Amino acid sequence: MDLTYLAHNGVVPETYDALLLVSFGGPDGPEDVLPFLANVTHGRGIPAERLLGVAAHYQHFGGVSPINAANRALRAAVEKEFAGHGIAMRVYWGNRNWHPLLPDTLAQMSRDGVRRALAFVTSAYSSYSGCRQYQDDIAAARAAVGDLAPVVDKIRHYFNHPAFVAANADAVRAALATLPADRRGITHLVFTAHSIPSVMAEHSGPAGGLYVRQLRSAAALVALAAAPRLPWELVWQSRSGAPQTPWLEPDVNDHLRALAAGGATAAVLSPVGFVSDHLEVVWDLDTEAAATAAGLGLNFARAATAGSDARFAAMVRELVEERMLPDSPRQALGRLGPSHDRCPAGCCPPAPPRTAAGQVSRSAL
Repeated sequence: MDLTYLAHNGVVPETYDALLLVSFGGPDGPEDVLPFLANVTHGRGIPAERLLGVAAHYQHFGGVSPINAANRALRAAVEKEFAGHGIAMRVYWGNRNWHPLLPDTLAQMSRDGVRRALAFVTSAYSSYSGCRQYQDDIAAARAAVGDLAPVVDKIRHYFNHPAFVAANADAVRAALATLPADRRGITHLVFTAHSIPSVMAEHSGPAGGLYVRQLRSAAALVALAAAPRLPWELVWQSRSGAPQTPWLEPDVNDHLRALAAGGATAAVLSPVGFVSDHLEVVWDLDTEAAATAAGLGLNFARAATAGSDARFAAMVRELVEERMLPDSPRQALGRLGPSHDRCPAGCCPPAPPRTAAGQVSRSAL
């Protein structure tokens, strides 16, 4: 879509100067690991021994998180998409927890003369940590830059965008093809996403419960496109909270044990809740879940994440065009339809309001 052509033919696009790619961040070397984890857990009172345990996971991979390479590749791919479709917008990258940090990136954008930008977040779903917290991070970064900070509008959720579904479906089919031929027709599809506290999940989205509903929709769409005859389930991974706090279950390892106990012989894991192969994918699935499957005698394969697929960068470009041209088609599959452009104030809180006695207030339900 050539925006210059459209502007000359009576269609006036919304004006944005740049795209800001917003992500979680990760260490680039062994010396970065503990400072990075300190940023991630700041103010949460996480014991030092817990941080050292997680640090060991990063050190297993040389202290380098693969999320950084994935974001660099995505930025380059989006820049190529923009250049090929007449979109004259610079692409910036800023992280929540490690360099390039959002305040530094927004400061550079301000120096470059950017006044209004769109933000694409590498999280496809509605939740506090996957959406609201990123918006809070952007607001804090703008405040740190001051009056000349660019205005930043977040692009909508894309969990059911056709390109996201197609990329995940092709990855599932490719993973299935690596299993023994006589197992493919009886394989269980296991879709995984990051577990969050149950109360946080209940209050995600404008009407509540949207995180799980979006993930179930995405999993169903991918399963239907990839292997409609195979059974599938959505399970959870990467829990990090206190044992007494309810989080979304079942855990992926517990689910694999249940499958084996029920007579299953093969499983394909699809990390549909994630965009790229960062540490919680390569450790929790490729290392821990793979070891669980091997111990159970399950044939096992892990599908790739969608972010490395060329269609993912094309999707980013389409979402930018959609936002710049409000009358353009809003692509979405499934019953949930296209997500809202702007999150209502107060949606996806970190936790619902509580009374003095520590109980959830009825007004929050």
